[in-house]
Order: sequence, then structure tokens, then C-alpha cells
Amino acid sequence: MGQLAGRTVLITGGTRGIGRAIALRCAQESAQVAVVSRHGDGSAVVNEVRDIGGRCVAIDCDVRDEQQVEAAVARTVGELGGLDVVVNNAAALVLKGTAEISSDEYDTMAGVNTRGAFLVAKHALPHLQRSSNGHVLTLCPKPQLDERWFRANLAYTASKFGAGLLAFGLAAEQRPHGVASNALWPFTTIDTDGLAECSRAELRARPRTTAVLADAALWIITQDSTQFSGNFCIDEIVLREAGVTDFERYSAVPGTPQSALSQDHMVAPEQLARVKELRQQQKEQQL
Repeated sequence: MGQLAGRTVLITGGTRGIGRAIALRCAQESAQVAVVSRHGDGSAVVNEVRDIGGRCVAIDCDVRDEQQVEAAVARTVGELGGLDVVVNNAAALVLKGTAEISSDEYDTMAGVNTRGAFLVAKHALPHLQRSSNGHVLTLCPKPQLDERWFRANLAYTASKFGAGLLAFGLAAEQRPHGVASNALWPFTTIDTDGLAECSRAELRARPRTTAVLADAALWIITQDSTQFSGNFCIDEIVLREAGVTDFERYSAVPGTPQSALSQDHMVAPEQLARVKELRQQQKEQQL
């Protein structure tokens, strides 16, 4: 019996990349899993979860469409018997400036990254409030009023920071109901299809695998929802504070020094400082 035995986790964007990694990690801890994706074949993830010995349902759903979201939540509850955790992982990425981006591209990012996260949480809340440990986890960075984040990719940044505001606000709103809302973001770039499409070579060079986010997500959603909420988490900080010291296993390029990893471009200054502090502390402890 794992840490999530008897619990049901719904993950948007759950058929590939980070979402798939979180789904499999939850299944390893005995969770029932619903993977939601738009026009994505979820049979591979369903089979992988079954191979682990778990139960999984794949649901075709555009998170921008409220009726589809409502139906996806209802199907999850109907087939798996309840809902305890939502992971808002679905994301749209278009890295363009305001003059270059089309209105359709803007609408897609705003619809998936912000509206979609809101709709999934909205329709999940009645079920999460009945859970003994209800969690919403949104994959988004900490909002920061710093020009450097907006200068090159205004529309994308606004959509992801908007998701962060929703995650923070949901924590305050749902605290009386015992439902936690937290955000999670990687310290480094992550080896996914989205990264492969990125035009910036320095971001693609030395990423970590999706396993680092999956392990961090598991730690967050297994915390007491009445005690751990309203946090903007960084994967490495979460794991180091939880006692993890071996980060070499997360490197997509084996042997990459931790200092040479490709850092994600939306890490807040205080988060960067905390990573450096924890690395130094653990280094001194190992001497």
C-alpha cells in the first residue's frame, strides 16, 4: 500500500511529458489516476499504470471548454469513485512578443494556462471538499513584477503568472474547507517535447528529467491539506528540504554538474538563493 492508496488523482495534460511522469509516480503510490488530454491517445499511460498494478482512465477533454471539463470531472468521480487531488499541468507555450503573436495564439495560452486551470479547479472543488485531504496543484511559477520576465514573451508570462494568482487565491478561498492549493515550478529546464521545440539552445542543453517534478509533486500532494497551502514551490527546494541529496539521477545528460544545469527562466531571486543555500548546507554535511 502506497502513500496514495484509496485516493484518486486527476491530471490535465496527463498523457505525456511531466503529466505522464506525475501520473505514473502517483500510480506507484497506489493512487487511482485519471489522465486528461486534448486529442491525446491515453492508452499508453493507461497500460503503463495497469502494468504497475493500478487503475487509470484516460479522458479526452479540452480544458478551455467548461462542458468538457465538467464531464471529465464527473466521469473521473463516476468511474474511480471520488476525487482527492487535481494537478493542473496542461499548458500552451508560444514564445513571441506582442507584435508577433496572433490573437488565436494568445487565446490558446490564456485559455489553457489560466482559464483551464480555473475551470478544472471549479468543477473539482465539491469533490475535493469532501476528501479527507483535498489538493489542487498547479504547474506555474511565482508571479513577479520584474520587467525581465515580460520583455520577450508577454502573453505567455501573463498567462502563467495568471495561473499563479489563481493558485494563491484558491488557497485563501478554500482554507476554511480544508482544500490545499499550491504551485510547483522546476528549478531547471525539463526534458520534454516542449523544450525540444524551444529555440533557445542554452535552455535545451542540460535539462533534468520529468522525474524530479513527479517526485516533488508527490511530496506536495501527500502533505496535510490544512497545513500546507498557498505555497509557490520549486522542485529542488521541495526535495532537498524533504531530505533528498542525490540529484544526479535526475540529470537528462548523465554526469552534468549540478551547477551546469540549464536553469529555468522564471525562477524568483529568493528561490534561487534558497537553492544555493540548501546545496551548500548539504555539501557541508557530507564533508
